[in-house]
Amino acid sequence: MTNLNNELAKERNRAAAERTMMAWIRTCLSLISFGFGLDKIIGAINRSRFNDSYHAGLSVRLMAMGFVLIGILAMAAATRQHMRTLKLIRRDDFVYVDQRSITVFTAIALTIIGVVAFVLLMTGNPAP
Repeated sequence: MTNLNNELAKERNRAAAERTMMAWIRTCLSLISFGFGLDKIIGAINRSRFNDSYHAGLSVRLMAMGFVLIGILAMAAATRQHMRTLKLIRRDDFVYVDQRSITVFTAIALTIIGVVAFVLLMTGNPAP
């Protein structure tokens, strides 16, 4: 016999997991879009300034690839964590299991990108 309180608690946890997953989708989509847009916008500016072929510069390209890569990796990790959470919630003997924080990973990766960007700006590395 199932306990109604337990089933309702499971449903609340499942709904919370879905909201968390949607937040990760928005965050990762933003990171990927920002990286892609950064590369394309800087390339268009350079193309209009120099009237030649598309060239965004290595530093901008690295920054853009970093944002896209973080978005992809965070989305993969969030999907994996979401699937694990749903699997745990379905069990009758649900026990909270502490999981590694995707948020901390993402924050550290973005901090590294920020430091690299700051160093590139301070050294005056031109983006041709």
